Amino acid sequence: MPDDQQTPQPPQHQDHQPGSEAAMDPQPQGRMENWKPSGKLAGKTALVTGGDSGIGRAVAIGFAKEGADVAVLYFDEHEDAAETKRLVEAAGRRCLTIAGDIGDAGFAARAVDEAASGLGGRIDILVNNAAEQHVCEDFAQIEEAQVERTFRTNILGMFWVTKAALKHMPAGSAIINTTSITAFKGSPQLIDYASTKGAILAFTRSLSQALWEQKRIRVNAVAPGPIWTPLIPASFDAEKTARHGESAGMGRAGQPDEVAPCYIFLAAESDSSYINGQTLHPNGGAVVNG
Repeated sequence: MPDDQQTPQPPQHQDHQPGSEAAMDPQPQGRMENWKPSGKLAGKTALVTGGDSGIGRAVAIGFAKEGADVAVLYFDEHEDAAETKRLVEAAGRRCLTIAGDIGDAGFAARAVDEAASGLGGRIDILVNNAAEQHVCEDFAQIEEAQVERTFRTNILGMFWVTKAALKHMPAGSAIINTTSITAFKGSPQLIDYASTKGAILAFTRSLSQALWEQKRIRVNAVAPGPIWTPLIPASFDAEKTARHGESAGMGRAGQPDEVAPCYIFLAAESDSSYINGQTLHPNGGAVVNG
């Protein structure tokens, strides 16, 4: 990483979820500019939820550089999605962008079918990455609507998208779910969010067993630590955002470019054909689940 990335980001806050990457200072490193592709996903197709910004953007670009066409599902950050599309196409691959709420089962099913159609009728790689989080300092004050919303986006949406995608996924496909370090360490201010991330672990482990038996599809997860993405200024106040990543073992927030290679590895059968039901931990040095 460049030396200047050891310096904490300045205080900042955004008033809406999921947050805008275009409004962040500094911009996250999420364009995979230093990635050396080897064609390991040549001819593949990928669907990435939450692919408009942050980790999802870096994954979409990384997949494109490795030869995959990409469809991106996102909520409402149209400017970010347009930039992701531009960057994927600059890598020489097709990119579809589809906006809507994956917490709505009907939309999720329609969007997946639209993505599959646009990708030639097949989805080889599914990345379930979309998520939201809301800080609550006093658990006694957590709002029912917030809990339901967080679960609907983070885990129920994952169910709906995956269920809809399976009919488009041939044997040898891969599913990669984004969980979090909070699933292992907990978070006193993000209890509903951490709970959904724990559910994603169980979802990954259970689905990996079911789908290998049924369809020879591998299912794995990635559990990022503190990463500099739009979710951070959209979740925390300005001062806490400025300190994001301080507690990591490496003393700084990670960048999306440092997380995306985990997804490329798990997507590529050439690299990870004997890995199923597992979780990778790009978290800056925390030892978890050991």
